[in-house]
Amino acid sequence: MAFRGKEMMKKIMRKVGENNLSPGVKESLKKCIPDSKIVMNRAKRGLYAGKHIQFGNRVSEDGGNKTRRTWKPNVQEKRLFSYMLDRHIRVKVTTHALRCIDKAGGIDEYLLKTPYHKMDTEMGLLWKAKIEKLYEELGQMEVVFFTPEQEAKLEQEFKDLKLEQRAARREIRRQIYGGGSSKQMQIEEGNADSRGTDNAAAFFAERSPHHEDVPEWLVANS
Repeated sequence: MAFRGKEMMKKIMRKVGENNLSPGVKESLKKCIPDSKIVMNRAKRGLYAGKHIQFGNRVSEDGGNKTRRTWKPNVQEKRLFSYMLDRHIRVKVTTHALRCIDKAGGIDEYLLKTPYHKMDTEMGLLWKAKIEKLYEELGQMEVVFFTPEQEAKLEQEFKDLKLEQRAARREIRRQIYGGGSSKQMQIEEGNADSRGTDNAAAFFAERSPHHEDVPEWLVANS
């Protein structure tokens, strides 16, 4: 465990240098740094939403004897989808953090709405800074609107592209595996033989309707 705010402030002062800071910056930094006193080390690798280890006493029923004990938060490993990153994020979260994420409307909204001084884990601060940067870049992008005809044309082009990719993959597999499996080739050869036998039987049947000059094996198969 570590005393969160003091250690983070000391680390920043050590890296930046207290003499290099302009007046008033130190006070503004303190507002951004989490104000929680004690944080578990494993909380640096997840989203805990302020739920950390707690200390207390276990009181016996008979004599009222007190024994020191701890309460640890309920931590789960979840895959949360981020629309800003367009992928799933595997992260350790508490059940309280999951309820907060559901209430906010998603992991992106939770990271954007939660202020820095309440984001008391290093992973939370990292993801919050990353999501805010992506959100700022998204706000600077130009928005283009399409007419329904253009949307239908784009959709058809995407479908044609998928069909071309599927045909290209099928052709590559055919080249790699030599035109298909042996079982499929046997089936195709059997179908070709049966078609040839039917054609021969029909030819002899036209010449001799009563099967006088037709071989027995063709008569049986006709």
